[in-house]
Amino acid sequence: MEIINQIKDRLSEAGLKATHPRMVILREVMTSEDHPSTENIYEDITNDNPSISLGSIYRVLDVLVDSGLLQRVSVKSGSKRYDANLNPHGHIYCLKTNKIQDFYDEELYSLINDFFKKKRIRNFKINEIKLQVNGERIDPEVDVTIN
Repeated sequence: MEIINQIKDRLSEAGLKATHPRMVILREVMTSEDHPSTENIYEDITNDNPSISLGSIYRVLDVLVDSGLLQRVSVKSGSKRYDANLNPHGHIYCLKTNKIQDFYDEELYSLINDFFKKKRIRNFKINEIKLQVNGERIDPEVDVTIN
C-alpha cells in the first residue's frame, strides 16, 4: 500500500491526476530493476490490465517524462528505456545483453562539474549532465563493478 501512496503523491506533486494507467505504468517502472522499454512494460502489465493499450503506454510515458517523474535512457539499438531513479547517476549499457546498470560516483560527477565551471561555456546554461558508458560484459552473468 505504501508504494501506491508514493505514486499518488508523486503524481499529485507533478500536477497530474492519479489515473489508473498512470499509476500502473509508474509503479511498473519504479519497481523494475532493468530500465524497461515500452514493450517490456506492456508485456508486464497487460495480463492484469488488458484495457491499457500499447499506444496508451507510449502516451503516458511521454507525460511522465515531460512532468519529470521518469527519465528516458537511450540505448544503441535506438529503443528508449525508462528510469524512475531521478537522483544523479550514470548508466552502464551492455551491447551484448542489452542490460542497463546504474552507477554512482560522486568523484566523477564532481570532476565533470568542475571541468565545465572552468571552461565557462558562454551563452549556454547546463541543466543536466548525463553519463552513459556503452560496452560489452566479459561475463554476462556477473554485474559490472566500479572500483
